[in-house]
Amino acid sequence: MTHTRNTPASNTQSRPRRRAVRQKTTLPASGFVGRARRAREDPMAVRPLRDGRYVVETDGGTYVVDSETDTCTCPDSAIRDARCKHLRRVHIEIADGLVPAPDERTAVCAVCGNRTYVPRFDSGPVLCDRHDHASGDLVRDRETKSLLVVLRATGDRADEARTDSDRTVADYDTNDDYGPHEPVFEAVYVDSVPLDEDIAELRAKKRYLFPASRLIPVESGFATEEVRRTLAGSHLGGESQTTQATLRLKT
Repeated sequence: MTHTRNTPASNTQSRPRRRAVRQKTTLPASGFVGRARRAREDPMAVRPLRDGRYVVETDGGTYVVDSETDTCTCPDSAIRDARCKHLRRVHIEIADGLVPAPDERTAVCAVCGNRTYVPRFDSGPVLCDRHDHASGDLVRDRETKSLLVVLRATGDRADEARTDSDRTVADYDTNDDYGPHEPVFEAVYVDSVPLDEDIAELRAKKRYLFPASRLIPVESGFATEEVRRTLAGSHLGGESQTTQATLRLKT
């Protein structure tokens, strides 16, 4: 779980955008022929099942597709061993983010409430792509406009995570506009990154805690893997511990 959000969270829906269950729809079919075309232009409704398979409802019948074995219960697949239009449609909708992949489930983002997909057996707070961040991502603080590098997701809510002052993150006035339920991230300010050099040093940077929506995404994968490991592991000595590492900037 990782993430960044907005001062009060925007209502803009993040990808994937999902249609109502069982509503048959068509997809653009220009340039396609045969089964590939029928997979798009024929009205179909795709619904994921809990076992990773999919129900595909059409005007001519309802079938079950297994995208991992590339099989379908329709005659075209079961009898003629063809890659039928139902199977093709399922693969299209997975690729377009309209339905979860076989190893995913639909969940609700803990920050904005939008639906998203997560690994089927993941537990804990869920964050959508728009609000999720990984260790090493570059973000901007909404309050100070300063740049930071994300170290880790703490696993705590804003009304649970405590700073060195023994106050919860939600207790700070600067976090009044962010939900107390939001997951908290640990990050360091990068307020002196030279724009004309390839290397910037992070020396003795104090770590700070932020509600997810206070951080604005700027660039993912900003820090090298080695730096991410160093920074993410530095929390073991306590929040006020400092760390020294080299941050490689993209040119």
